[in-house]
Formats: sequence, C-alpha cells, structure tokens
Amino acid sequence: MTPLHPLPPLREVIARHGLAASKALGQNFLLDAQLLARIARIPGDLTDAEVLEIGPGPGGLTRALLAAGARVTAIERDRRCIPALAELGEAFPGRLRVIEEDALEIDATALFEGRPHIASNLPYNIGTALLVRWLSADWTPWWQSLTLMFQKEVAERIVAPTDGEAYGRLAVLAQWRSSAKLAMPVHRSAFTPAPKVMSAVVHIVPEEEPAGVKFAVLERLTGAAFGQRRKMLRQSLKSVPGAIEALERVGIDATRRAETVSVAEFVELARALS
Repeated sequence: MTPLHPLPPLREVIARHGLAASKALGQNFLLDAQLLARIARIPGDLTDAEVLEIGPGPGGLTRALLAAGARVTAIERDRRCIPALAELGEAFPGRLRVIEEDALEIDATALFEGRPHIASNLPYNIGTALLVRWLSADWTPWWQSLTLMFQKEVAERIVAPTDGEAYGRLAVLAQWRSSAKLAMPVHRSAFTPAPKVMSAVVHIVPEEEPAGVKFAVLERLTGAAFGQRRKMLRQSLKSVPGAIEALERVGIDATRRAETVSVAEFVELARALS
C-alpha cells in the first residue's frame, strides 16, 4: 500500500524526535527498509489483515506492515515514540492504532474481534515472557501467527530439535501444538545501536491441539524436567505427583535425561497425567 504522502527516512525521523534507543526498555531500532519488508512478508499476504505489533519504537516494522496492506495495532510504552507513530498514522489514514501501554499489563485479546497476526521486533527484556503468554493461550489461540525477533540464542531454543544443546522447555512449549521455524537470521549490524548479540526472526503457526493434554500439566512437567536437566527423569520429576509411574505406563525409561525426551514423548507423558 502506498502512503498518502512520502515518508522521510527512518534515520531522519529518529533524529528529529530525539529517539535514542533506551537500554532500560530493551530497544534496538531496525532501519533497513528492505530487511523490514522481508520480515513483513513472512506471515504471508497481509492485505487488510489485522496485525498486532509490540514495541514499534520509531515505526520501522510498522511502516513495512502498513505498506504490505495490514491494519496495525501498535502497543508502545515509550511516549517519546508516540509523535513519530502519529505521523505514520497520518500517512496511512485509518490503518494504524497506537496504544500507549505496557505490553505485559494490557489484555491484548480484548483489542480484536478476529484473530490477528502478531509481528514484532520484540524488546529483548520482555520477549520470552510475552511468547510464553501467547503460547499458553486457549487453543485455537486468539492469534493466527507469530513473527517475532529474538536474540539468536533464544530463537534457537524455540526451534531446537530433541537432544540438542538448545533443546529445553521453551522448545516443547513452542512445538507441542505449533510449528516453529527460524525464518531468517538478522546480523547485529542491522540495528541501531548494534547489540552485542546476533538476532533471528522466528515464525510460529498454531496447529491442532493434541487431545487429552492439559497445558498446565505439560508446563509443570517441562519445568521440573529441564529445571534439573542433567539429572535422570526419576530424580527431576519427583516433584510432579504421579510422574514416575506415568513414565513406566508410557514406556519412557526413567534413567533418561530431559534433553533426550522428544516433544511427542512429553505430550504422551502429559496425557497420562491429565
């Protein structure tokens, strides 16, 4: 979608509004228009689609999402960014709603009648907490897909295969009823200021929930198992009532360690306890 009037370069917007990235808010701004356009294409065709964006900052990804035809709801707690986002709203009339709130405190589900996509260059200090919240939602969830920027290390934990160094609780929670893939790496030099770590975009699409499994049970199992990941399951799962007996019922060797237990096996174990 073409904006109503030409947009100035993002660097100019940042300079004009004095928007130095705040370390306290976990901000790192993306300025590369081509890179941002690629990220906006990851969810698929966004023509007239509802999109939720967390922490838009000066609006780099917001621009790309609007240009892709989306109707964007942006939640931004940094009031310094609100004037820059207001200018963007003027360029795309009726397609941008900005809410000045803390994303950890607002009930985002109440903002939409349908199911939005969520696309964000998430502030590093709240990204994992928001992801776990979205993954723990009722299924089918209130969102259609998640396209999220994380530190590369966190992204690898989300998509990790069984028995890998990065495999853990986050991988199981992301993969037991969703497909999660690493959509694209992003070099640290793409950000202003450049963070010390590399980043990556993860794309998550919900799938049908396995029958007979309660999320709370799976969450407790994985928390116990990976909380003591170097111990055998017969030790790490002692704190979960019935778990040791359930291991035997589903045929999982109690001498194994959590990192060797597949997502499907955790699902079976949770089903036996649910």
